[in-house]
Amino acid sequence: MAKSDLTLKLERQIHAKTQENQSMYGCFEVTIGYEYGRAGYERIDYLTFDTKGIWRAFEIKVSLSDFRSSAKKSFVGHYNYYVLTKELYEKVKDEIPSHIGVFVDYRYAKRAKRQELAVDENVLKEAFMRAGARDADKLYRGNSPMQLMEAERKMKNIKRQKDIARQELIELQDKLRKRFGRKWEDELDKEEAQ
Repeated sequence: MAKSDLTLKLERQIHAKTQENQSMYGCFEVTIGYEYGRAGYERIDYLTFDTKGIWRAFEIKVSLSDFRSSAKKSFVGHYNYYVLTKELYEKVKDEIPSHIGVFVDYRYAKRAKRQELAVDENVLKEAFMRAGARDADKLYRGNSPMQLMEAERKMKNIKRQKDIARQELIELQDKLRKRFGRKWEDELDKEEAQ
């Protein structure tokens, strides 16, 4: 399933913020657990690890229904955060547990409290390495899938704008024909021939 523009925006925000710290490394869509070639049992939207051995897990939520859904919240790190829009945060701030932090608009709106890891650290390391290898492979094979996705999104917008402009042109030509008949086209052809 394709990510919404809002999800991508929140991903860019949290990535930019965590990359300010040059001793912190992050991966998106980190799958916890991997046994005998089968997919894992839990996916973390964004997971970071720093040179001090601190793990931070981020759950990205873009709507009230998304926030309140029964889908598992992957809070497995020493520090765990929701990544929200300002509007959503205002709606749900009383529902967020005291130990869970909140990231809104490139800043931490609420600090997380340190927890014990919810899974073995080696499981996190393996999952982190798999996600990093997956992303590196995508970049190697595709010269940047994110750039390709962005280009495809822009192409769709350009095509939509072209279709709107074409429809407006057809409507304008119809109005000119109704008012002036075919003469307007003949006059235009004469001007272009000169």
